[in-house]
Amino acid sequence: MKPRLALVPGEPAGIGPELCVRLAQQPRSDCTLLAFGDADVLQAAARALDLPLRLLEAGDAASVPGDLRLHSLPNAVSNRFGSTDPSNARAVIDALDTASDACLRGGLDGLVTGPVHKAAINAGGIAYTGTTELLAERAGCDVVMMLANDIVRVALATTHLPLRAVPDAIDAPTLVRVLRITEQALRKDFGIATPVIAVLGLNPHAGESGHLGREEIEVIEPVLEILRNEGMRLVGPLPADTAFLPQKLAGFDAVLAMYHDQGLPVLKYSGFERAVNLTLGLPYPRVAVDHGTALDLAGKGLADPSSLFAAVETCARIAAQRKLAG
Repeated sequence: MKPRLALVPGEPAGIGPELCVRLAQQPRSDCTLLAFGDADVLQAAARALDLPLRLLEAGDAASVPGDLRLHSLPNAVSNRFGSTDPSNARAVIDALDTASDACLRGGLDGLVTGPVHKAAINAGGIAYTGTTELLAERAGCDVVMMLANDIVRVALATTHLPLRAVPDAIDAPTLVRVLRITEQALRKDFGIATPVIAVLGLNPHAGESGHLGREEIEVIEPVLEILRNEGMRLVGPLPADTAFLPQKLAGFDAVLAMYHDQGLPVLKYSGFERAVNLTLGLPYPRVAVDHGTALDLAGKGLADPSSLFAAVETCARIAAQRKLAG
């Protein structure tokens, strides 16, 4: 059976709904899709794009371009593209919760998510730091954020922290947890039997033997030695300014960056359009687009759907890999 994927458009006033409409125009042989969201918003996006859209019941089969199965979750108020309304925050979160619960129950095999507007959700009275954190809490497990494109996979030791807070957040238990989750995902989700992970240092020149910082000597290197003794193939700590050279990347299956802007600018420069955001460690694969809600583009038909297309392809591939592995 083809993997069954949940699709959550995200912020109704952003570009997520129209990207889903564009996705529905593509025939799929790798998976089936079930969207979770507001029917009126999707129809409005289809009209804005002048594209066909036929919304089907969850049990129906999509047969022609423009068909999309929908689990209907109406918004509280009608919205206008480009202008968020905090009244719809609960509907956005309900879509994520309902879709993730379906995956946790085994009714669906993976989750693809569109961009969510954090400020609008918090303005709606819901404490929200990110979808990665929401899904991890709902599943009751530790997770790792990885961004990937066709050139490089970058996992993050820390995510959305002020730069001054990063050194204190990088400790031995954190690095052990992140590296174990990352290595297991490379094996299970990507089918890499013996993954090689490049681990970046925190400081310039990876600390320059302690002259530019001691985190590499006191924290990172001891963790790498422990995990190497367990059989993990880890290279580093490496200076971040040379680790991404193409000839070096060719020998790595993933790179672990110590903080958000250490690794992600390189990934986005190397292929932003096809970049996706993965949540490693969940009981099901979750892949998101690697861009925001782009309110200034919403409803104008200008948004590039490449990241959503790549997210669905990646999620379907991982779900199939997990099925194959049993």
